[in-house]
Amino acid sequence: MPADAAPPQDVKRKAAREVIDILHEIATLLNTKLDRQQLSYCVSLIENGANPEALANVIRELREEYGTDSVDGGVEEPGAR
Repeated sequence: MPADAAPPQDVKRKAAREVIDILHEIATLLNTKLDRQQLSYCVSLIENGANPEALANVIRELREEYGTDSVDGGVEEPGAR
């Protein structure tokens, strides 16, 4: 293996990070209010067979029932006050 080549696991990890970064940008433009970790959980659930529409409905219902602060872990957006 050449000295400048990254191990395959590092390449996969970097690619996954880039995908989440792109998805987070899209989610931000769509005002989903999902952070990177939440988005990563959603992607993982969908990759493991969860129905995306059902997942979106669950998130929506949780936000209605508990408010966005409870669902997003109470993390405030910068400059929210």
